[in-house]
Amino acid sequence: MPPEGNLDQQQIIEISGAGLTISQVAAVARDRFSAQLSQEPDIREKIIASRELLEEKLRRGEIIYGVNTGLGGNVRFILPAKDLARHQENIFQFLICGSGEPLPKDAVRAAILLRANALAKGYSAVRPLIIERLIELLNHDITPIVPTYGSVGASGDLIPSAYIGRALLGQGDVVFKGQTLAAANALAQAGLRPLSLKPKEGLALINGTTVMTGIAALQIHDGGYLSQLVLAACGLALEALNATDDSLRARVQAVKNHPGQIEAAAFCRKLIEESRYVRNLDDIRARVGDIIEQAEGTIRRADDAIQTPYSLRCVPQGIGPVIEAVKAHQLVVEREINSANDNPLVDPLEGRVYHTGNFYGGHIARALDSWKIDLATLGNWLHALMSMLVDERFNNGLPPNLASNPGLFSGFKGMQLCLTSLVCALRHLANPSSIHALPTEQYNQDMVSLGMHSALTAMQMTTILHDAVAILLITLCQAIDLRGGGQALGKGNRAVYETIRREVSFVEEDRPLDADIRKVTELIKKRLIPLPER
Repeated sequence: MPPEGNLDQQQIIEISGAGLTISQVAAVARDRFSAQLSQEPDIREKIIASRELLEEKLRRGEIIYGVNTGLGGNVRFILPAKDLARHQENIFQFLICGSGEPLPKDAVRAAILLRANALAKGYSAVRPLIIERLIELLNHDITPIVPTYGSVGASGDLIPSAYIGRALLGQGDVVFKGQTLAAANALAQAGLRPLSLKPKEGLALINGTTVMTGIAALQIHDGGYLSQLVLAACGLALEALNATDDSLRARVQAVKNHPGQIEAAAFCRKLIEESRYVRNLDDIRARVGDIIEQAEGTIRRADDAIQTPYSLRCVPQGIGPVIEAVKAHQLVVEREINSANDNPLVDPLEGRVYHTGNFYGGHIARALDSWKIDLATLGNWLHALMSMLVDERFNNGLPPNLASNPGLFSGFKGMQLCLTSLVCALRHLANPSSIHALPTEQYNQDMVSLGMHSALTAMQMTTILHDAVAILLITLCQAIDLRGGGQALGKGNRAVYETIRREVSFVEEDRPLDADIRKVTELIKKRLIPLPER
C-alpha cells in the first residue's frame, strides 16, 4: 500500500513541476497545507524562458494554435495582434456552461494545486505571476464553485478548469471564509487584484488534465486506507466466525509469489495476533484425530472448520491484488500530476513550439476505470462477509441477524438490506467510462478520454464504499459482543473494535442505526480507526 507520509501541519508544499506526491495533494486539498512556488532559481528561469520564447515567436509572426488562432475547430481563423489578449479572456465566457451540483471543495483545491504544478514545469509560456496567483487561491482558502459536468477529458477538463481560472480574473463565485461570494470580493478581502491575461495564459489555465487528476489523486489516497479497512473487516470476521488462521500462514503466500497477497496476509496476521477466537488448524486436526471414531457428524463439522468459505479463506488472494493496484495507480497518477499536460507546449530548451495532445486524459481514465473494478471487488467482499454473519446456517452459532432476541427483534436485517443496495450501486458504477467516447467540437475532438467521467464515478464509489465499510464494521462489533466481547480479540482487531465501540453501542433492542453509520463513516473519512503498521 502506498506510503501516506508524515506531513507536518506547518509544512509548506513546494511546487516545481516535479516530485509532487498524492499525499501532498491530499494535504493541501483537505488539510489546508500551504503551497509555494519553488525558490530554486532554475525553476523560475525555465518558466520565464518559456514565456520569452513565445513572445519572440509572436514578434516574428509565427502561427501558434490558440494564441493567434481560433480554438479547436476554429483553428483556421488567424487573429490580429490587437485581439490576442481578449481572445484569452473570452475563454472564460464561452466555456462557462457547466452543469450539476458543485464539485467537493477538496477536489477543486486539488485541481488548483495540480494546475500550478503543471505550469511550473516550464512548458506553458505563462508568467510566474499566474502560478503564484493560483497558489494564493489555495493559501487564502478561496475555492471557486465548479459544476460537476462539462468535461469529456480531451483538450483536458476545459469547462471545469474555466470555472477555476476565471476566479483569477475576479469573475464568477467562490467560497471564502465559509460564505459564497463574488470572486472579485473575495480577492479584494484577501488583498489580491484580478489578473489581466497575456497571450496563451488563458489557454494554459484551462487546457490540461488537472481536474480529473486531482480527483484521481484523492481517490487513490483514500483507496489505500479503504483497502486496509476491508482487510480489518476480514480480520474481525475471522474472529467473529471462529475461523481458522491456516490460510494466512506466511509459507502459503510465499509459494504464490504475489507481493500484494504476501502483504495482505501479513497485515491480517497482525490483526489477529493473540486472538482467542481464531482457531489453529493444527489443534483442530489433533482433536479430530482423538475423536474421529465417535460420529460421522463430528467429521463433517471438522471438515467445515477446515474448509471455510472463500471470503474467509481467500482474503490474501482476493484483496492482495487490490493492494497491488493501489500502488500501480499511484504511480500512474503521480506521473500525471507532474506532467506538462496542455497544448501547445513551448519548449525553451529546444526553442520549439509543439502542437500536441498531452491534454488527453487516457492514462487517468484507464487507471480509474481499473480502480473502479477494485472498489466493486471490495464491496463484493463486504457483502459476502455480511451474508455469513447474519445467517445462522453459516455464522457458527450466532443468532439470526445478530439479534439479541430473534423474532421480536430483527437485529441487523435492515443493515444487510442497506449494504446490498450500496454494493449493487458500486457494481453499476464500476462500468468503465472510457469506452463511451463520442466525437464532439466539430469533430476536432473525435476521440475523447472521458477521464473526468471516470474520476466522477470513482469518487461516487469511494463515498459509497465509506458507508459500506462502516455498516460491516458495526455489524462485526455486534457479532464480537455476541461471541463473547472484545477482550478476546487479537491486538490489531481490538484497537479497531474499541474505536467503533466508543461511538456505537451494542444493539440490545432494535433502534435506528443511520446515525451510527454516519458516525463510523466520519471516523473513516478522518482516518481515526487505528490499523497495524505495514
